[in-house]
Amino acid sequence: MIKIAVHNLRDYTTDKHKTVDNKPYGGGVGMLLKVEPIYRAVQFLKVKSQKSKVKQRIILFSAKGKTMTQADVRRLAKYDQFIMICGRYEGVDERVTKNIADEELSVGNYVLTGGEIPAMIVVDAVSRLVPGVLGRAESLEEESFTPANSKQLAVNNIYLEYPQYTRPEEFMGWKVPKVLLSGDHKKIGEWRKKKSKLT
Repeated sequence: MIKIAVHNLRDYTTDKHKTVDNKPYGGGVGMLLKVEPIYRAVQFLKVKSQKSKVKQRIILFSAKGKTMTQADVRRLAKYDQFIMICGRYEGVDERVTKNIADEELSVGNYVLTGGEIPAMIVVDAVSRLVPGVLGRAESLEEESFTPANSKQLAVNNIYLEYPQYTRPEEFMGWKVPKVLLSGDHKKIGEWRKKKSKLT
């Protein structure tokens, strides 16, 4: 059986406006999802799952994450439950990536408005591997991206976005890099270029 539950991050805020986003430190366009409501939501869901002793994985969807393959789908199918963090706007505070998520996944080298569609892709791809979902189990044996048929694909080198942070400056001992608080735009630019990932 497959069960899906949607959780609103605004339910895990503490201010009267139920704020889930803020401007990035160091400047830049757009807004970032804050670390606190994501942390609280994940902690709540982790406590619930610990009671039932399920094997759980926390996934953050991001354009700079590892591009998901069928091998990842097979790996993820071994888990009982996922907590899927769906970004919006310019993404999420990097402390979510480093301290909360187990892994960061992308569904391709393109940009979407949010992580909801990637979450649907994971649900669909993994669900196919759950016994009983497909009419015949043999359907899985001779399809694209199975180990016998997969080939390594060449991908053009592209730079991916640098880590971003928003308020508060410190949370749970997790600090925003000092350079982003310096106001020195040249140093911030150099830091961002250095931190951009090349695939």
